[in-house]
Amino acid sequence: MREKSLKYHSYPTAGKVEICVTKPVENAMDLALAYSPGVAEPCLEIEKDANLAYDYTSKGNLVAVISNGTAVLGLGDIGALAGKPVMEGKGVLFKKFAHINSFDLEVDLHDIDKMVEFVKAVSPTFGGINLEDIKAPECFEIETKAQEICDIPIFHDDQHGTAIISAAGILNGCEITDKKIEEIKIVIIGAGAAGLSAAKMYEALGAKHIIICDSKGAITTKRNDLNKYKQPWATDEDVTTLADALVNADAVVGNSQANSITQDMVKTLAPNAMLFVMANPDPEIKPELALEVRDDLIIGTGRSDYPNQINNVLGFPFVFRGALDVRATAVNMEMKIAACHALAEITKKPVPQYVLDTYKLESLSFGKEYVLPKPFDRRVFVDLSVAVANAAMQSGVARLQVDIDEYKQSLITMLQEKEGIAY
Repeated sequence: MREKSLKYHSYPTAGKVEICVTKPVENAMDLALAYSPGVAEPCLEIEKDANLAYDYTSKGNLVAVISNGTAVLGLGDIGALAGKPVMEGKGVLFKKFAHINSFDLEVDLHDIDKMVEFVKAVSPTFGGINLEDIKAPECFEIETKAQEICDIPIFHDDQHGTAIISAAGILNGCEITDKKIEEIKIVIIGAGAAGLSAAKMYEALGAKHIIICDSKGAITTKRNDLNKYKQPWATDEDVTTLADALVNADAVVGNSQANSITQDMVKTLAPNAMLFVMANPDPEIKPELALEVRDDLIIGTGRSDYPNQINNVLGFPFVFRGALDVRATAVNMEMKIAACHALAEITKKPVPQYVLDTYKLESLSFGKEYVLPKPFDRRVFVDLSVAVANAAMQSGVARLQVDIDEYKQSLITMLQEKEGIAY
């Protein structure tokens, strides 16, 4: 894998992305229109009305992927430059899955206010900004402060992507096992960006019994070492360790480190529990080890070689697609909930043949080994984008009102014309 990866990233061209020209530049008139003197005309129009930048430039289909490299995948604080392959990778996913252009911007800054100033300074260029791989708790403040002063969506995918997708899995898991999200016990392992955002998402969907564990154990009111982001989640329950918290848990959401869950812990989970172990590259417990002691589990991981992959590519490209297409000023909870429900509903529909062929499967249907769509299921492109755009309009953050049926048809047409795939 190491040799294949290095060759993939270096040959025949270094890196994974490039810029292409979208207008003809074949003669003197083309050149005059593309640059001087013709370019002055759209400049003057935008000076009079800033919204016209969406009509005369690429702003409306352009996202910045911004990172300081302080929390890169499972690699930690490796620095801005070392994180660049990941940020280029996000650009690949934006383009491949949602036909969105992006620039990756690796920023050698660690100060929160300077990061916010940078985001604000570059924001006129873009229709949205994807913050990526910025460590907690700094990421919370950077996103919040930047969103307050920017008029485009500022979306930290490490927080919200995992939250949206895992929440869809929990909703479907509840339906499969005849449980209700309002009644289940959810344990989140990891109190970083993904874990705390997931807790907010589950609570917004109706969850009432949530316990979060960090590296020191359960987050409880007995502890005096909690920062302001963890304090609201402190429980009064008599639990101290992760093992304590997992007793009778209906859903376990791992955003921590490999091998942090033992088989003995798995034995204490509630009947038909959901075990979403998403640490990469190795999960909190390998599915085969969990299944040795329990045969009633719904298991999901962050990996593609097990069923129920909880992969952020099921979320962020389409959140941005919908947000961009209605010129949203933010991505709010209503939009995230809409994306979650759309993702859950797709899983209940018959799986297209091209998806089965891609994954070399004879059949696939809603159940314990299929609670989330596959990443290459292109219905996600249509349904999530539509759901997000509609929620943006209904919640008042959209600057552009579109006919939702016409918008859906435009995405179906794009899917057919660009990819040759029927919806």
